[in-house]
Amino acid sequence: MIYFMTLPSNHSTSPVSEFFLICFPNFQNWQHWLSLPLSLLFLLAMGANATLLITIRLEASLHQPLYYLLSLLSLLDIVLCLTVIPKVLAIFWFDFRSISFPACFLQMFIMNSFLTMESCTFTVMAYDRYVAICKPLRYSSIITDQFVARAAIFVVARNGLLTMPIPILSSQLRYCAGHIIKNCICTNVSVSKLSCDDTTLNQHYQFVIGWTLLGSDLIFIVLSYFFILKTVLRIKAEGAMAKALGTCGSHFILILFFTTVLLVLVITNLARKRIPPDVPILLNILHHLIPPALNPIVYGVRTKEIKQGIQNLLRRRLFS
Repeated sequence: MIYFMTLPSNHSTSPVSEFFLICFPNFQNWQHWLSLPLSLLFLLAMGANATLLITIRLEASLHQPLYYLLSLLSLLDIVLCLTVIPKVLAIFWFDFRSISFPACFLQMFIMNSFLTMESCTFTVMAYDRYVAICKPLRYSSIITDQFVARAAIFVVARNGLLTMPIPILSSQLRYCAGHIIKNCICTNVSVSKLSCDDTTLNQHYQFVIGWTLLGSDLIFIVLSYFFILKTVLRIKAEGAMAKALGTCGSHFILILFFTTVLLVLVITNLARKRIPPDVPILLNILHHLIPPALNPIVYGVRTKEIKQGIQNLLRRRLFS
């Protein structure tokens, strides 16, 4: 697919088939040093999520709705990491800065849609915990394998369809301000800056749909935990309160990681004129790396069933 870039000098058009990504324009000498911790975090994220998926797949005791939802979260994390980090490392190590137009807009779509898919998955997991604590006698009849399947379809369909217009609108723009993106990844903001067309619709749609999806998920999560806390505070049996809160601990920590990094990223983008331009770029990369690396570790450390499952797999491999 060929896109056209208008040349300001003579207002003619010439075919353009790729962008060039310039990571950290002010600190390019640091890229090789930065690649080491990023590559270690990437390997950690891939290894931890793969281990979690294999454990849940092979351990019959983990064939339960909550762990199916955790598998969905791991799959989303893996895809997000593979979409962003290998390209960033290729720029750092081999100076492979070019990215084709289709690949750029595909990366933009995956980043936008899978981010909101993760948020939606956290919402479904919050509902799972709400039913487990507030309606324990009905848990097995409400949270079934069919519920998880329908929830997964909803997660993918809602977020995929509603975020799809973002890269489509960007791909229809004319690019007349060059094709050098001052970022490591194809964010909508970075790419649309190169356009000589009016990007108001593009920017407003992303803003509205992003806050609508993420905001509604956050409201639902907060309400779920409000009712969970209300129920827990009424429990009078000794040790029951701690046990009930313990079942929500891992999920709450993951949400905290996700929202904290996202909030810092949003704040730095809003204050872009007051901080070095390389800071939001780094935070954007870390947002696609830190939560995927920590999510499976938190659940693996805090969940007895997963730890036991991993130990069983290791024993079978060692003594087979």
